[in-house]
Amino acid sequence: MRSSFGLAAAALATIPLVSSQNISSDYTVDLGYAKYRGVLNQSVIQYFGIPYAAPPLGELRWRAPQDIENHVSNYGSSEVIDATVRAPICVQGAPFWRNNPILNSTGSEDCLVLDVLAPPEPVSEYLPVLVQIHGGGYDQGNSQSNPGYLMVNQSQGSVIYVSIQYRLDAFGFLGSYEIRESGNANVGLLDQRAALGWVQRNIRAFGGDPARVTIIGGSAGGGSVMTQMIMYGGVSNPPFRAAIAEYPWWQSLKNETILGAQYRQMLDATDCSTLACLRSQESDVLIAAMQTSLDVGYNTQVYGYGDFYYGPSVDGDVIRDLPSNEFKRGHFTKVPLLTNRDGYEGYNYSPKNQTTQEEETADLQLIFPYAKQSFFNRLYQLYPAEDFNSTLFQRQTIYGDYIIDCPTYYMATASSDWGQPTYKMIFNAGSQLHGADGPFLWGPNSTSSNNATLANIMKDWYLGFVLNLDPNTINNSNTSKPYWPQYQSPGVSNFSIMDVNYTMVGAIPDLDANERCDFFHGQSYVVRN
Repeated sequence: MRSSFGLAAAALATIPLVSSQNISSDYTVDLGYAKYRGVLNQSVIQYFGIPYAAPPLGELRWRAPQDIENHVSNYGSSEVIDATVRAPICVQGAPFWRNNPILNSTGSEDCLVLDVLAPPEPVSEYLPVLVQIHGGGYDQGNSQSNPGYLMVNQSQGSVIYVSIQYRLDAFGFLGSYEIRESGNANVGLLDQRAALGWVQRNIRAFGGDPARVTIIGGSAGGGSVMTQMIMYGGVSNPPFRAAIAEYPWWQSLKNETILGAQYRQMLDATDCSTLACLRSQESDVLIAAMQTSLDVGYNTQVYGYGDFYYGPSVDGDVIRDLPSNEFKRGHFTKVPLLTNRDGYEGYNYSPKNQTTQEEETADLQLIFPYAKQSFFNRLYQLYPAEDFNSTLFQRQTIYGDYIIDCPTYYMATASSDWGQPTYKMIFNAGSQLHGADGPFLWGPNSTSSNNATLANIMKDWYLGFVLNLDPNTINNSNTSKPYWPQYQSPGVSNFSIMDVNYTMVGAIPDLDANERCDFFHGQSYVVRN
């Protein structure tokens, strides 16, 4: 029987006051190649818009990012750069099924920047660092998507928070043969890696410890954390010591046919015939072409409802095989892992107008384009219509399992099988929809969640993992909470997770360790290619 705890109100502890050793009294930090001035805001020193790579314009489009230290001619040795104003976000787009005129055709290509939040009174000279890779389907989001003020404040001077931006949509994830021949695929992932490299070289100036970096991300950010783990087949000396993959979005990796279609759509929309021509275009022309490709791809049924079209692809170098295969074979970076998912992951990504199984099958055929009738026969055996009160909830369960729920099971089992401390959570509070735990961790303020006590518990757990690789080790909020067991501990637990719901919190067996997820795992060649 699991232990359970009620969620009574609790107050945050007072932040201790000690002096900073790394930042001047006017919040100026010297990186050697440049100086930046921050500002105190919400009891945190914030630095906005620090470039980590050269602007990826012109000939640098669809190429690996170039470290900013190699492009310092524009910096004066005595100039102090204002880092108190937010930088432009990366170009944003939206898949046709999620039309969002506010985001379409906005943003800038000159966007490879990061933000740093540092406590004004750090408890030691060099602090652990939490690096946020934002989500948004690989076509939306920015460094402000998950503000880290509440986390830094609850750390009581113990954590530095960094949030990064990276190229999105066609700017970050064109991956056709032509791109690979004269550039790089997956440059959005390479941007993330370059930002982590910048952290390794420069975070000491802010009082951070490059040997104690944890990467975190939700949705496509969680998928990015996953891809950072399998990058180059899994490296032994990664630029991070731990990973938090929140509701990791394992979007289908497109095959060569679809990658080629995306590239041709960009050519057609710009009246180009070569990659050199694309690189010569003005930004606004490419931005319009990118959105056109998102519309054309959906209307010609190249991708379906719930898919964001652009995203990581297998290029043979950065990503060497499908994520399911890489985790099966142990081809991933072995670091402590914390992962989670929400209760209804597929709801926001399912059509609301389907009423028949015929409609549902036609829709799912676009998600699983190489699936045969035998696939659907078994799928509906595992997800019988009588188990759900509507076609919508049947479809959302199928899609949620496929895209997020089961991947948390795959990651947790692989990580723990390789002997890494591994923790998993199912979050069934808040809205229970995709991203439901966000207000409890990031705010934007202490009243954003519908339960302040649970918000304190969540931040304590995450801080414990960031500081000590164990969520049970911090109680800065003075809030009672249950013990969170490792996913697999010999003689103690097997596939144990933390279950968070409206009334109680406690450890239970993993609900995703089931035949549905085993089915998808065995069918990875169908659903990933």
